[in-house]
Amino acid sequence: MSAARKPVIVRKLTRDWSAGYAAANPAGESELELLDSRGKLLRLDWAQIKWLCYVRELPGRESSNFDSQDPDTALQPERLLRRHFSSRPRIAGLWLHLTLEDGDELEGIAPNDRSLIEGAGLMLTPPDTRSNTQRIFIPRTAIRELTILSVITPKSKPEQDEPQPDLFTLQDE
Repeated sequence: MSAARKPVIVRKLTRDWSAGYAAANPAGESELELLDSRGKLLRLDWAQIKWLCYVRELPGRESSNFDSQDPDTALQPERLLRRHFSSRPRIAGLWLHLTLEDGDELEGIAPNDRSLIEGAGLMLTPPDTRSNTQRIFIPRTAIRELTILSVITPKSKPEQDEPQPDLFTLQDE
């Protein structure tokens, strides 16, 4: 397990959730190790987990914007209000549409590399990165259907057919 742990909210397929700290990239792990707010290390099987949201702040902190009386916060602490892109994303990668085992649908941008076919799951950039959730890790066991909507490539510089002319040419006298 990596020493670097990030604040996360784990949503289970049963709709229960837990908050704590987990590895920055759990893709190679056989199970999730979650350090909860009481300092207890929990081991969760990937088959129980719907998604793992890497968040800016955890619920229950005094300095947070979470309102414990707000029913929306209590029901959805990861604050994933937008689950679909409203237009074509500008981030380079694979634009994916996922249907999860519980019927929820989600879009995101995944890196265009081998992580799509290897590892315990997929790391996605959600449609709204300004919300509390910055990244989402979805275990493979939670994915019912995956559709690649588009391959988005970074803008490249136009090719120059002719070399740039010299500005200062030496003239033989």
